[in-house]
Amino acid sequence: MANLLVVDDAAFMRMTIKKMVTPHGHTVVAEAENGVEAVRKYMENKPDVVLLDITMPQMDGLNALKRIREQDPNAKVVMCSAMGQQAMVAQAIQSGAKDFVVKPFQEDRLAAAIERVCSK
Repeated sequence: MANLLVVDDAAFMRMTIKKMVTPHGHTVVAEAENGVEAVRKYMENKPDVVLLDITMPQMDGLNALKRIREQDPNAKVVMCSAMGQQAMVAQAIQSGAKDFVVKPFQEDRLAAAIERVCSK
């Protein structure tokens, strides 16, 4: 299955995501709590898929997405957004995100997004 980079400023959210994806055979190879860390850890770990929060300190998910895609145009990124961030989700898709999931997550929806992105 997929090696994942999980990016969210909330530690409990990173832990929740990890608990949701591991039963589906995925491995979290790295975690980051902001966009700056996300870009660095992407380059260090080269994960199959990045699960990237939009709202974070230091560098938001949209800017991190752009930086990751500059380094690797083939990066597979799934954006994670809270309800009410539809405009940001649209912007993320235009910037190269492959899919998005809305918080609070449903395990099946998250797993399906990872599977879909990996099969592209």
